[in-house]
Amino acid sequence: MINHDFRVDLGQLDRLSRKLRYNIIKMSHRAETAHLGGALSVVDILVAVYWGCLRIDPAKPQDQDRDRLILSKGHAVSALYATLAERGFFPCAELEHYNEERRHLPEQPSPGCIPGVEWATGSLGHGLPVGLGMALAAKISGKSYRVFVVMSDGECQEGSVWEAAMFAPQHLGGGLVVIVDYNRWQATGRSNQIMGLSPLAAKWTAFGWDSVEVDGHNLQALSEALAQACRSSKPFAIIAHTIKGRGVSFMEDDNNWHYRSPSADEVRAAASELGIS
Repeated sequence: MINHDFRVDLGQLDRLSRKLRYNIIKMSHRAETAHLGGALSVVDILVAVYWGCLRIDPAKPQDQDRDRLILSKGHAVSALYATLAERGFFPCAELEHYNEERRHLPEQPSPGCIPGVEWATGSLGHGLPVGLGMALAAKISGKSYRVFVVMSDGECQEGSVWEAAMFAPQHLGGGLVVIVDYNRWQATGRSNQIMGLSPLAAKWTAFGWDSVEVDGHNLQALSEALAQACRSSKPFAIIAHTIKGRGVSFMEDDNNWHYRSPSADEVRAAASELGIS
């Protein structure tokens, strides 16, 4: 049976976010992988979705009636793996084998690599069109599942995003939720300096979506926005204002953490800041 009523309090969610951040930092250190900053910025979004509104049963990851989440910013997949493990899709011990050959947690996700991963992502701009197709399939087949697509702000420069954004209000209705992890960085600089994203929420509204802007690290605000999205009869866009490298002072808003992994000393320093003993 899909769990439709899974809830925990905000204090538990905050402790969970800090735990996930620490696990992600350890994964990056152990595997010597990049994209740590963008993984840390999306944590609270994933916590709010997976422990708030996502109708799933980790024991039945292929249940046809499950809600779907696509992490379109696949370069931040370490955050998804840490979330799925903590949510019960697979043992947390598997995180120690992140990015190892012949294991199940590749640096860029592929469908079926581990339970809970819905799609191969990382080629940016594809998650929303795929999510739209899934949501349209639910409508055609009379299913009630919903589709959540978590995107990066830099990804909103892709034309495929706006083709899907035009299609959805015309042919879909509700059941599709986009959450933009708006940390204001992409690989080579500030997102709004490279392309004119602002005003981002107004763009989604102009395309026929309902949209809201929230603090992407405020779990209460995220939860309220998700509840609003799930009630909407239109596709819904949540613009979540976040900080790249969130949770660790020497990583926050520093784009060097798009490329580098932390040293053992930096892992220990991060643990102290996150309150992890």
